[in-house]
This record gives sequence, structure tokens and C-alpha cells, in this order.
Amino acid sequence: MLKAGFISLGCSKNLVDTEVMLGILAENNIELTPEPEKADILIVNTCTFIQSAKEESITTVLNMAEYKQNGKCRSLIIAGCMGQRYGEELLKEFPEVDAIVGTGAWSRIMEAVNATINEHKRVLITGESKEIYTAASPRIYTTPFYTAYIKIAEGCNHRCAYCAIPYVRGNYRSRTIEDIKQEVERLAEKGVKEFNIIAQDTTYYGQDIYGKPSLVELLKELVKIDKVKWLRIQYAYPHTFTDELIDLIANEEKICNYVDLPLQHAHNAVLRSMRRSDTRESIEALLDKLRKRIPGVVIRSSFIVGFPGETASQYASLRDFLEKQHFDKVGIFSYSREEGTPAYDMPNQVPEDIMQERYHDLMSLQSKISETINISMEGKIVDVLIEGRDDKQHIAYGRSYREAPDVDGQVFIEGDDVSQPGDIVKVRILQGFDYDVVGERVEE
Repeated sequence: MLKAGFISLGCSKNLVDTEVMLGILAENNIELTPEPEKADILIVNTCTFIQSAKEESITTVLNMAEYKQNGKCRSLIIAGCMGQRYGEELLKEFPEVDAIVGTGAWSRIMEAVNATINEHKRVLITGESKEIYTAASPRIYTTPFYTAYIKIAEGCNHRCAYCAIPYVRGNYRSRTIEDIKQEVERLAEKGVKEFNIIAQDTTYYGQDIYGKPSLVELLKELVKIDKVKWLRIQYAYPHTFTDELIDLIANEEKICNYVDLPLQHAHNAVLRSMRRSDTRESIEALLDKLRKRIPGVVIRSSFIVGFPGETASQYASLRDFLEKQHFDKVGIFSYSREEGTPAYDMPNQVPEDIMQERYHDLMSLQSKISETINISMEGKIVDVLIEGRDDKQHIAYGRSYREAPDVDGQVFIEGDDVSQPGDIVKVRILQGFDYDVVGERVEE
């Protein structure tokens, strides 16, 4: 039996593609192995979002190529965004690579395996991105048994000036409410408690198939599923974040009071240059509504420093915005110049040293803000989904509604010798730090 090893890079949306390809391989009697030295086939699902992601993808591919010399590997396959974007170039530059499978062709992963293993061919399989998985797709979940990502749509119709995603993943295409509900019902029966709702833009969901944004209608169906405990909405764009959605989050206890709202900047001239549809004023109005109407809401956002033409005063405006808004969680990115995007050819590209200075300045500012917020949690009791434990230290750890998987901090529970992964327990916060908090378990 052939063995395949898989490395998934990039975002959670890419991870879902990985899990579906794993399912296809398993259906075709290919054994999966976490040990690359034992794999006949090595597949790297790559990311191409920013320069650092591309560099990580290339480094990983080259590392895996060593197993063609030192292991059993007979087929090295690049899958995902980098393969879609640079397929022909990658095949030319990396003779170690046997096949490219783009984002528009993940369902053809076995075609690449057969061509490289049985026919000894090098192949490029990309094509227009029109695919999206369904509840019927084979999928091997790599997340812990109590949590899963549910990708409700693929692609993006926005054309932000800095972003290559629409050119890699195609236009927005939603799954149906019935199909998504079927997948969630099946997983809930298997013990999944936390469902992380993802798409390139979750609040745009349904526009293409129902004629209007339909995230509210989807969530109303999902909360009816008895065994669902937490529904977490991620990648929600501000301009389609409706009052109806705000009210649903506020009133439905299964939906986490957690809003992931990528804003990217706060100066109107920069937002226009980025081709974003928001203004500082519209963003501030939305943030005010979210905080007034959703009890204890946690707001995560992301921002780009060093976008072409960003002046010192425009950066100062962004810094002032973060200082005033006190976001709970923030991701800061230095602008990455991506060929093929409108921003690539814009004048007044910001020098790298200035970008780095602004990046570190904002990261330092946000670290202090996050610590202040976490300290303010001291004494409060929250439900925590247990993820693991350290028996030697008598510590369990997990996440509350305030922390999304992979991107946020954790809750460490001192003196907990009983909680097991997948349990949801009540914890009193004792001490807050910049990213994590420490607490103690309390009996209900």
C-alpha cells in the first residue's frame, strides 16, 4: 500500500482543502503517515498570501525534497495557492517537484498521484477555480475531535488592491444552507462542540445563490442542532455586518460573542487606496454598535502597515485608532508587494525599514492593550473548552469564547487534575497577561 505524507501551510481555509484531499487519498486506499521519511508521496499544500508565506512554502518544499534522496519518496506534489499562482514557473525552477495541483483542482489529487507514481510523468493540474467541497466530500478532520472548521464559501468577489486571493481562488461561491447543516449535524453527533465558521468573507455568504447575504439564515438553522455548543464566526467583513446579525449574536447563546473583523486600516485615504468599501466613520459606528448590543463582545481585527503611499501622519492616524478602540485581539502585517495586484505598481512604496518600525510599534502598543484587557478579566468566570493538560504541572489548558483556535491565546487552569480534552468547564480568571490568562476551575 502506498503511503502519503501531507503538510498544510497557511490559513484555516487551506486546511479544509487539505482535509478533503486527505479524504480522497484514503478513499483510494492510500495510507496516511505523519512520518515523511516513510512516505511514497509527499504533498505540500502551499500558501501565497504574502511574501513570508511564499518563503515558508518554498522552504518546506525543499525540505521535503530531501526525502527523495534520504527516504522513500517517489512523488513530491505542490498543492494549493502557490501551485495555482506559479504552477509553470515552479515546475521549471524545481526539478525535484513532480506535480502541481492548484486550488481549482484539488479533487484531481489522485490524477497527480497516478501520473507521477504509475506513469512517471511530471504534471501541472490547475484550471479555473470553481470547486467547493460539500457535505458528501470525503474529509479527514485533522483538528482535535471537539473542534472543526466549516468553510461555508470559497473565493472572493472583492478586489482589494493588495490581495491576490481572488486571482488564486476565483469568485465567491457559497455552499447551500442544507449542505452546511448536514455536515454540522454529522460532526455534532461525533462529538464536535465548537464549529468555526470560515470563508474569505463570511458576512457575504449566500449573496451568489440566494440573492442576498444569508449568514443570519444559516446560523438560525445551525443553532437548532442540539449538540452544537459553540458557533464562532470568523473573517466577517464590516460593510455586510447587519443589525440583524448583531442581534442574533447577542441573543443566541450558542453563537460566541466574538467578532473577527479584518479592517486593514483606519485612515480614509489609505482605505480608498486599498479599495476597501469602508470609512473610519462607518467602522467606528459599527464598533460602537457591536459593543453596545453584544454583551462582553470580543473584537479581533487585522491591520496592514506600510501600504504604498502611507504617510507618517496616516500611520499616526491608524495608531491613534488602535489606541482609542482597544481591540481585544489584533494581527499586524507589514505590506507585502504582490505581483499582479493593483498595489504592486503604485508609487511611493514604503521602505522596508519604515514598515518594520511601524510594525513593531503597533505590536508593542497592542501587547499593552491586550494585557490591560486580560487583567480586567480577573475575577470573572468563563466557560473554557479544555484542549489539553500537563499532569506534571497539575495544569489543564483551553480556550473560552474569547479565544479562537490557532490565532489567539489560551486559558491555563492551575491545580486541575480532572478536566479532559473536550470538556467545557467553568473557570475563574486569576491573572491576565498580554496574550494568555491563568485561572482556577470552579464547580457549577
